[in-house]
Amino acid sequence: MWEDRAVAELAKQGRPVEDVITELTEKRADDVKWADGRTFGMVYDGGPSVHEVAEQAARLYLHENALNTQAFPSLASIQREVVGWTSSLLHGDLLDEGSASGFLTSGGTESILCGVLAARERGAIERGVTAPEMVLPETAHAAFHKAAHNFGLTVRIAPVREDYTADVDAMASMVNDSTVLVVGSAPQYPQGVQDDIAAIAELAMSVDANCHVDACMGGFVLPFAERLDRDVAPWDFRVPGVTTISADIHKLGYAPKGVSVILHRSKESRKYQTFVFDGWLGGFYASPNMQGTRSGLPMACAWAVMQHLGIDGYVELTRQTLINADKMRAGIMAIDGVRVLGNGQFHLVAMAAEPDSGVDMFALGDALMRHGWYHDRQKPPDNLHSTVSNTNTGVIDDYLTDLETCVAEIRGTTTDDRSTTYATLE
Repeated sequence: MWEDRAVAELAKQGRPVEDVITELTEKRADDVKWADGRTFGMVYDGGPSVHEVAEQAARLYLHENALNTQAFPSLASIQREVVGWTSSLLHGDLLDEGSASGFLTSGGTESILCGVLAARERGAIERGVTAPEMVLPETAHAAFHKAAHNFGLTVRIAPVREDYTADVDAMASMVNDSTVLVVGSAPQYPQGVQDDIAAIAELAMSVDANCHVDACMGGFVLPFAERLDRDVAPWDFRVPGVTTISADIHKLGYAPKGVSVILHRSKESRKYQTFVFDGWLGGFYASPNMQGTRSGLPMACAWAVMQHLGIDGYVELTRQTLINADKMRAGIMAIDGVRVLGNGQFHLVAMAAEPDSGVDMFALGDALMRHGWYHDRQKPPDNLHSTVSNTNTGVIDDYLTDLETCVAEIRGTTTDDRSTTYATLE
């Protein structure tokens, strides 16, 4: 970790601005070239006007601090409006309990942490649970395990079905009087399939537990996919029993890193994630999430991007994203030796080797990297993961051509006389 001792100490004298920025620019030389569309994940590009509005908002709020919104009331307004817009997208404004409420966080992990904490606290205060447990399908995000580690919950892990969706029957065998949280994903990250949220929420209600829907990946896709007449099973606050939802604006909401929303079905639920303390000499302290100081920059950027795009802008970005992902899935399935895992219908694609094909998927990942394509890697089975977005518009044909070449290289063959074509999907 500290192998480079030569640069471990800050120089005594400062450096000119130009020198500092030049070196920073040079440091980026080996970073993925996300702006070229050859990166499937990590950064999501909404286009030039989205860049412009976000960058201008960032300059306005570079130094503002949401630790105390009495000092910065604009950030209180920004948070309230962004949370309200997201709640409306997820039908939190139609609840009998009143509009869903929540907070902005730094990302999906923090939103999930807040949802788990609220479930633990509610279980302790309302039900007297002293040894809290949560039940997860094995495809649930690692952040739930991080939350369990941090907050002292026992995790019960249920297997998934052959199609990679949560096995709700297996989950049902694991709930008990100590269960404070049951989790589903819309969609889950590894294979991009959507769990049966209605059944999971019903299971949670049967033991008076919270139900958290991890929509970090889908929160800013599924509402617009539904408007595009895609088949989207019920997953948001229209489903009875859904207590909390996490949705990342810095993914397919196209805001810069890092900003996410944690939504609660009610203000009563929301209070369980808030820490309030006045037992020290520093005065009253209240924190609605894991952070104390919170940068106003990502909050303002999220507000600006959402205002700039509006519903119509998001629908168009989602339309193009789904075209890209459909084309990618179809192209992968047309190449001998590789396959798509699960029946994902949205923007997440996991590619694995066909049985007995002789394709080493991580060697394939290395080969694709040499062609400039970046994927995350997963197992089991060994597979390459893609989060497809508007960023990848215009490059899917090139990707599939390189993929076919790389698969052939890995299998020790050539692409001569191969006639695979990739239809344009509108």
